Amino acid sequence: MMESSSVLCHICFLIILKLGFNPTSTLHVPTVLCLFKDAARGLDGACAVEGGQLHEKQQQSQQRGSQETAPTRTTLLLEPGRTAAISARALHVHGAEPMNLASQSGDAGGSQLLFANFNQDNTSLAVGTKSGYKFFSLSSVDKLEQIYECMDTEDVCIVERLFSSSLVAIVSLKAPRKLKVCHFKKGTEICNYSYSNTILAVKLNRQRLIVCLEESLYIHNIRDMKVLHTIRETPPNPSGLCALSISNDNCYLAYPGSATIGEVQVFDTVNLRAANMIPAHDSPLAALAFDASGTKLATASEKGTVIRVFSIPEGQKLFEFRRGVKRCVSICSLAFSMEGLYLSASSNTETVHIFKLETQKEKYVPAEEPTTWGGYIGKVLMASTTYLPSQVTEMFTQGRAFATVRLPFCGHKNICALAVIQKIPRLLVAAADGYLYLYNLDPQEGGECTLMKQHRLDGSAEPSNEILEQGSHDRPLVAQTYSAAVTKGYCEEQGAVGGAGLEDDLNDLHLEEENEQPPLILETD
Repeated sequence: MMESSSVLCHICFLIILKLGFNPTSTLHVPTVLCLFKDAARGLDGACAVEGGQLHEKQQQSQQRGSQETAPTRTTLLLEPGRTAAISARALHVHGAEPMNLASQSGDAGGSQLLFANFNQDNTSLAVGTKSGYKFFSLSSVDKLEQIYECMDTEDVCIVERLFSSSLVAIVSLKAPRKLKVCHFKKGTEICNYSYSNTILAVKLNRQRLIVCLEESLYIHNIRDMKVLHTIRETPPNPSGLCALSISNDNCYLAYPGSATIGEVQVFDTVNLRAANMIPAHDSPLAALAFDASGTKLATASEKGTVIRVFSIPEGQKLFEFRRGVKRCVSICSLAFSMEGLYLSASSNTETVHIFKLETQKEKYVPAEEPTTWGGYIGKVLMASTTYLPSQVTEMFTQGRAFATVRLPFCGHKNICALAVIQKIPRLLVAAADGYLYLYNLDPQEGGECTLMKQHRLDGSAEPSNEILEQGSHDRPLVAQTYSAAVTKGYCEEQGAVGGAGLEDDLNDLHLEEENEQPPLILETD
């Protein structure tokens, strides 16, 4: 009996110390008692409060899967006032999902934003609005330079830029099944494609362009826009969750493998074959993000309490981070820093968490035998983890946030990115309230990040000194659709490719980025 009491005391102290509570304070006693009860039950009911809501969401997801998505479903995505989990590069940043505000209810403070997304290396920000789309340079903290603004296309719900080039992919709420690929500096349309259903997400890298529908994915060759492969009959994916690696060597696509549990399907877009299936979470997926090298994949579920990082393509779990234990949240975006050392996670709460990806071996510092009472107690408490249920032990071995950001709002959809601006690491957050927030990150100490600047995204902005060629916006270079391609004898899997004179038009397309070859080259037989 004495031994059992000792073990229980050890568990209680370990919970207090591990979760950062002050043992002398009475403020957190109820929370500690709840955690202690959860530990005794193996944490079976850790998120019981949210269980009913999660079950209801799963049932709704299954019901949606039984019906084919109509084009009008896109209006549900952009309905003001609704919140939904998103993936970060639209915020598509390394690993971020696009912030498609078409899915949010509520006017977000009167903001005109419908979409926001960082480009692949976090050097620019794309914004879709009710009146068009804009690009902003992220080279300065004090000044947000507007690179380009287009007012010819209304209700832009997706706008994706290829690195710092002039190639841009656009989808409008006016034509939610139609993808336009344009040279934005010349104001010319290169080609357009129409699909059988609403386009929910578009991903770009230097080799592939991915179009995500609710139950299928189209893989295009970005050099000629041919459809190389179609992944059909995927599990219902109404949020368009997917992630594309930007690496040429590890060009992988990740997307949900189930609508009811957190399975991740990893697909090799170069060799056009399935690479792996990763059982990442028990609950459905909410966010996915690759690092810049394409060798790590971050995942989060609809519960939002645990974030995991897996090796790609092997699928081995490398890291596990705990965002919190007291409540379940909706993860809005995940984003790696370019060097892959940090991972940020934003949600529908006011806190953004930044985790540091270092192994236990890197953290470990050999210690001498404890010489103080506190050191001895700490050693005893760590030894007592052998008595804990496996779920509790796992909770204590999960990494905690290295740094945090306190946002000036709560409940708005947002997307985050980690970038180095003016030689200092920064966290950038673009939000549905129409602002871009920039915070400093201390790479040594971490802690709470400092807000340095905030910029309005949907108001007037100073244009940069960049000279843009003005061209005709009303003459598309290619206006082919899948139906037109089939009529002309093309196989759907080959895509619809150009006509007479298209080769010259594409050869004239120079994408002004250092060391960047024109990504579109028409190959004729």
